[in-house]
Amino acid sequence: MKTTINLLLFVLVLFMSFSSFGQELEDDNTTRNVKNEFSFELLQIVNGVYQVSYERHIWNNFSAAIAFGYKGKEGLIKLSGIDGEKIKTGDVYYTGFQIVPEIRYYINGTNKFNQKLNGFYLGLYYKYSSYTSELTGRYIASDNTNYDLAFDMDLDISSVGLLIGYKLAITKRFTIDFMIAGPGSGDYKFKIVNKKDLPEEFYDDLNEALENYNLLDFINGDFRFSDVNNKSQFNAFSFRYGIAVGYTF
Repeated sequence: MKTTINLLLFVLVLFMSFSSFGQELEDDNTTRNVKNEFSFELLQIVNGVYQVSYERHIWNNFSAAIAFGYKGKEGLIKLSGIDGEKIKTGDVYYTGFQIVPEIRYYINGTNKFNQKLNGFYLGLYYKYSSYTSELTGRYIASDNTNYDLAFDMDLDISSVGLLIGYKLAITKRFTIDFMIAGPGSGDYKFKIVNKKDLPEEFYDDLNEALENYNLLDFINGDFRFSDVNNKSQFNAFSFRYGIAVGYTF
C-alpha cells in the first residue's frame, strides 16, 4: 500500500511539472517534425519492474518500438510458499528481464504540437521474458527424517498479442501513454533443478501439495515433478497493460 501511494504521488508531481513546463512552451510556434520518443513505464514499478522503451515514426501513421525491462525481487506480485503438513517453503521471489518489440498504427495522426506519435492506436507486440528464482524450505519424510529443500527455478515466456491504447500529448515534448489492453497468448517453459538429495517419496508429496495451487492448472495434466522430469512447457492466456511517460524529439 505504501509503495502504491508513493507511486501515485510521484505521478502527480510529475504531471504538475509537465504542465508547468508546457506553459513555457506555449509561446513557441516553431513547427517541429517529431519522430522519436523515449519513455519510462510507471505502472510496472509496483511489481518491481523498471522498463524503458524507444519508439520511432516510420511511415504515415505507423511506428516501431522496442522496450527493455528489468524485474527485481521487490514488488507486490509474488507466489506464496507451500504450507503443508510435510512440506513447508518460503515465498517465491523472482528476478529477470523482458524485451518487447512492437508495431503501432495511430488512428488520430498528428495534433497541435505536431507530434506524429499520439492519439488512439492499435498495435501488435511480441514479448519475451526470462525469470529465475530460488525455493527453500523443509521436508519431513514418512520416517520423520528432516530434509532441507533447495531448488533453482527458471521460467521463460514468449507471448504475442494485440495492443489498444491512447497516447496523450501534454506538451511539445512530453506525453503520457495509456496502454489500455493487450490480450495475447503465451508459451511458458518452466524448469526446476534440485540442489539437495531427496527421497523419491518427496516428489509424490510435492505433486499432491501443488494440486491446491491454481498456477499449475495451466500445466499439461500429464506433467508431474520427479527426480528425472523437471521441465514443462504449456500455453496460457497473457495480458499486457501499463502507463508510461515519454519524451519526444
